[in-house]
Amino acid sequence: MTKILLSLTATAVLATGLMAADEPVKKKKQTVLKLYLTPKEAYDMKEKDPKKVLFVDVRTPEELYFVGHAADIDYNIPFKYVDYNKFNKKMKGFASHKNDKLVEEFDAALKDKGLTKNDKVIVICRSGDRSGMTTNVLAKAGYKNVYTVVTGTEGDKDKTTGKRTVNGWKNDKLPWNYKFNPEYFKFIMPK
Repeated sequence: MTKILLSLTATAVLATGLMAADEPVKKKKQTVLKLYLTPKEAYDMKEKDPKKVLFVDVRTPEELYFVGHAADIDYNIPFKYVDYNKFNKKMKGFASHKNDKLVEEFDAALKDKGLTKNDKVIVICRSGDRSGMTTNVLAKAGYKNVYTVVTGTEGDKDKTTGKRTVNGWKNDKLPWNYKFNPEYFKFIMPK
C-alpha cells in the first residue's frame, strides 16, 4: 500500500510540474516547513507570477552592494548584520548580530506587495544556511509558504579548491545584477 501511495504521489508531482529540491543534508539548511527550491525552480516560480511571490535576499547589504544579487529580488532583509566594532578572533572576521526586526521587516515587505503570510515567499542567501534559519524564524511567526533556495546565490564549496563553484544562482547562470537599487533596501535603511 505504501509503495502505491508513493508511486501515485510521484506521478502527481511529475504531472503538475511541482518538482522541488531535495531536503538538504546540512542541518542549518533544513527548515520546519520543508519547502526547498533549486535556484532554477526559484527563478521559475518568481517569473511565473511575480506579483504573487515575495523574493528576499537575506545576506548583508554589503554582500548585495559589492557582490551583486539575483536580478528578480524584491528586497534585501538581512538575517544578520556585520558588527565592525567587534572582531571575532576564532572566526577570523568581524562579529555579527541577528536582525531583531527580521519578522517586522518581512511583514512590511508583504504588505508593500499586497501579500499575506499565506502567500509564497522565496528566501535566498549565499549558500542556504541563513535562508534556512530565516525560514524557521518566519514559520514560527505564522508564515505558511516560505521556500528556501538550498544552494543560495553562490552555492556549495568545491571540495578540491574550496571555492563556491559547484552550484547556486550565479553558477547556474541565472539573471544576476550588480546595479545598486535603493528600493531593495527600503525596509532596512534609516528613515
